[in-house]
Amino acid sequence: MKLSEFKFDLPSELIAQHPAHNRDESRLLVLHKDTGKIEHKVFKEITQYFTDGDVLVSNNTKVFPARLIGKKDKALNDKNPAAIIEVFLLRELNRQERLWDVLVDPARKIRVGNKLIFGDDLLVAEVIDNTTNRGRTIKFDFKGDLDEFYKIIHTLGETPIPRELGREVEPEDEKRYQTIFAEHIGAVAAPTAGLHFTIQLIKRLQLKNVNIHPITLHVGLGTFRSVEVEDLTKHKTDSESYKIPVETAKAVNVALDSKKRVCAVGTTVLKTIESSVTASSHLKESEGWTDKFIFPPYDFKVVNSLITNLHLPESTLLMMACAFGGYENVMNAYKVAIEEKYRFYTYGDAMLII
Repeated sequence: MKLSEFKFDLPSELIAQHPAHNRDESRLLVLHKDTGKIEHKVFKEITQYFTDGDVLVSNNTKVFPARLIGKKDKALNDKNPAAIIEVFLLRELNRQERLWDVLVDPARKIRVGNKLIFGDDLLVAEVIDNTTNRGRTIKFDFKGDLDEFYKIIHTLGETPIPRELGREVEPEDEKRYQTIFAEHIGAVAAPTAGLHFTIQLIKRLQLKNVNIHPITLHVGLGTFRSVEVEDLTKHKTDSESYKIPVETAKAVNVALDSKKRVCAVGTTVLKTIESSVTASSHLKESEGWTDKFIFPPYDFKVVNSLITNLHLPESTLLMMACAFGGYENVMNAYKVAIEEKYRFYTYGDAMLII
């Protein structure tokens, strides 16, 4: 398929600036992929679509405050706001050496050899390589242990809400841009489908003997990077690290063999599971990196239902949803969602495709 086939007009006022007051009271558009039927629900009503033996697979990655604001060493005494530089931590390359892949802004000012200063010398890094137009590899000059390093990052960093929200970070973002499943730190963006769940909702699902098991995929900015080629077969995505525990693989396979629902809580889970499929179309325990890019047509081997947010035009996440629910079904559902004024993007409403 072509990039232009995923273009649609999304009114800017439908991009949610803030989350729903209560996580599980966002709206839920239910799409039946076999018939195209659409239902309008509240997210906490999702329990009615699952029953004894079904499995929900969540992503337990934890977002860290990946956006750092600092200055170059030669601009330390410069009071001009233009002297400020932003460094977005993308990926830890070497834990012992404190090497990171980052994005910098403004990129034209950041060259190999520059020293970057954060928090009045609390943290110092040196640029050691150029990777892309805005990408750099930096090495932090920090001799303390890993826990101490992350404490400083947490102190200095900002919650990395998307720029598309068009606002500054607010105190509530630290909590609300994190799912209740969050456990293993490493994501620079939230797995947004999980943002709708509450402890109470999880307990209600468990009372119905619905099993909830985790995988880990540390979400990178590549998940949200724009597609710049019309021919989707030529688009390349960034690799993201993942882990599928043996207990999760076993639970999913039992559900598959019992003809139960296996639901991916988000496209990050969907991508992870589809990156680790056996020859018999079962899930296998594994750990590694995935750069899987899913777009229509695609034959899903394991997952048979999907919870996902409403995504932006021409995004890889929309393409994955279309691959799962059917291109015409999903694009029609998006048309209905706009007519019904659903809220889109990170803090927006949800869709269940069954």
